[in-house]
Amino acid sequence: MRSMNLVDSWAAQVCSVFNQTIPNKTFTGFMKIPVKNPSFLKQKRPFSALSVSAIATKEDERVKEAGTQKEQFNFKTYVAEKAISVNKALDEAVIVKDPPVIYEAMRYSLLAGGKRVRPMLCLAACELVGGDQSNAMPAACAVEMIHTMSLIHDDLPCMDNDDIRRGKPTNHKVYGEDVAVLAGDSLLAFAFEFIATATAGVSPSRILAAIGELAKSIGTEGLVAGQVADIACTGNPNVGLDTLEFIHIHKTAALLEASVVLGAILGGGTDEEVEKLRRFARCIGLLFQVVDDILDVTKSSEELGKTAGKDLVVDKTTYPKLLGLEKAKEFAAELNRDAKQQLADFDPHKAAPLVALADYIANRQN
Repeated sequence: MRSMNLVDSWAAQVCSVFNQTIPNKTFTGFMKIPVKNPSFLKQKRPFSALSVSAIATKEDERVKEAGTQKEQFNFKTYVAEKAISVNKALDEAVIVKDPPVIYEAMRYSLLAGGKRVRPMLCLAACELVGGDQSNAMPAACAVEMIHTMSLIHDDLPCMDNDDIRRGKPTNHKVYGEDVAVLAGDSLLAFAFEFIATATAGVSPSRILAAIGELAKSIGTEGLVAGQVADIACTGNPNVGLDTLEFIHIHKTAALLEASVVLGAILGGGTDEEVEKLRRFARCIGLLFQVVDDILDVTKSSEELGKTAGKDLVVDKTTYPKLLGLEKAKEFAAELNRDAKQQLADFDPHKAAPLVALADYIANRQN
């Protein structure tokens, strides 16, 4: 089997941002990012080096191939089938034991619906590099468990203080703040247990690499870093585009990136394939947040399944606020194009689910 160097790479790299002194209130200076050439595409892991440059001939070929794929690939059927598989796996993974209240709270949020975008990305990446869905299903469940944990904690009164999530009362409104905190903690812990013990047909070195990738994506080099920056910047009128991009690359994009990279690692992808898919995932991760910001000011709470206009109320900096709504939409379209360019060298038929998922993220309405 090809020698794995992924374990060494994730263990050796350190996020330089958190070796610096963090200024009070603002995070100006973290990332100097012009909208038309975002430098998040030039960072190293946890955001590895890459260059998103359009190659016209390859893009033309991809567009021609996509025309044929659209007749063959049914995205709605794909989403429905994957959602059924993921929901079944999640239901079977978290069963009610003693004490029942904590398991019920975990299941309440974990099985409350949702788009299951992260698990689908994980499974699609696995299959793209030649793996089987079963190789990545525990990882797909793990990223959804961690995503659910982040939503439970994000909704708490000490954080975003939200009452609605996925069209239902938030976890702490049903079970209380104490149990909600513990339910999130339990999902986080169990995610790592599940990927470590339930993954089959994959070498230990790849499972270890996947676990390391996932851990980085949610700690002080990923989700936590973005959340801390977000809290510090709320209500600050001087937040710029560089700081906003730092927040969302870490808070939102990191776990989406990990979802894709885990699938590629566990599916047997080469280092080159993993890095191409990392670049794809980084683009759609930021795209997801830009679209989220747009929807927050263009849709109702009923349409979103969560409180609309919340960012404006608490004076959060968003892409529409900094760029204007139309420029934010243009930025989203640019990120979608850049993402799909990273898939140009893969088999078009196998890449069709990821192409369609990128378009879905760009065009979603909730």
